[in-house]
Amino acid sequence: MPKKNAETAGKRPTIRDVAARAGVSVPTVSRVLAGNYPVAPATRSKVLRAMRDLDYVVNAHARALAGATTKTVAFVVDDVTGPFYAYIARGVEQQAASEGRLCLLCTTHGDPERELAVVELMREQHAEAVIVVGGAWDDEHYRERMRYFATALDRSGSRLVLCGRPSPGDDVPATVVHYDNEGGAYAMASHLLSAGHRRISYMGFGEGLTTTDERIRGFKRAHADHGVEVDEALILPGSFTKSSGHELTKKLLAERDDVTAVFAATDMVAAGVLKALREAGVRVPEDMSVVGFDDIPLASDLTPALTTVHVPHEQLGREAVRLALHRGPEVDDRVVLGTHIVVRETVAPPRRR
Repeated sequence: MPKKNAETAGKRPTIRDVAARAGVSVPTVSRVLAGNYPVAPATRSKVLRAMRDLDYVVNAHARALAGATTKTVAFVVDDVTGPFYAYIARGVEQQAASEGRLCLLCTTHGDPERELAVVELMREQHAEAVIVVGGAWDDEHYRERMRYFATALDRSGSRLVLCGRPSPGDDVPATVVHYDNEGGAYAMASHLLSAGHRRISYMGFGEGLTTTDERIRGFKRAHADHGVEVDEALILPGSFTKSSGHELTKKLLAERDDVTAVFAATDMVAAGVLKALREAGVRVPEDMSVVGFDDIPLASDLTPALTTVHVPHEQLGREAVRLALHRGPEVDDRVVLGTHIVVRETVAPPRRR
């Protein structure tokens, strides 16, 4: 049990109580708490021991008013239950812990206004870094607000990190840790085209979302390089969910009989596609080839095992924290990680009709 003297019994101990207990000045205790000023190891030990004895809790609001950071890294995601976000989050948490920081998780539920509000709140709380994950909306109002927050965070000694999305502008003081969406989609579409597929449906196109805009560019560029015309009617809008893939596939089977391959926007969409095909008695890959994007652990557990594009999720998270906390003129704050296709069991040449 923590020790309390008569002076602090019955009330919350203050920084003055800690200083008195340790036999040092109040500014010295402040320096130990801030961690941004050299303090003799013996003095630091006395202050920390006094804090434990008194059960002293740092006043976060007072530290914020004083302009100090709170030794926290904020991680802002659309949906914490999504495997894509969960594995990036693990990388963020691991790196933050190794750097002696706490990790705060904030969700936006796909609402751009909520995302902006969360970023503003983290700026007010003086988080050392605010890491925003996932595709951004192609909207000038959104870009303008993010540029404002990036500048405001930079002025306060914090950093906006855009993870898995492009920068809102070259002059914006933000760190960007992205992955090669377009290159991954190009490689996967080329894999299908090289197998002989000519009618390929892209499922899960998010209108105005940078993630799918980049993947569609790669999808179309592969078609152009193979001399195959893209059927725009086969680029189907939908969400990045299993239920969306399931419903879109049922609709596709009811309306078209010439499609031989499905490129799902994510592995979760692909799981829904496989379920709908199984229900309809369509064999994979004999009757229909299916591919995904992300390479979450589920992909190798599906039946048949899913051919997909590998995204380095945990590395994205670790790089986001590392670059935010160790930035400098010699450090590149614009990083693009590579992607590659993982060939498993869901692609075969199209069956002759």
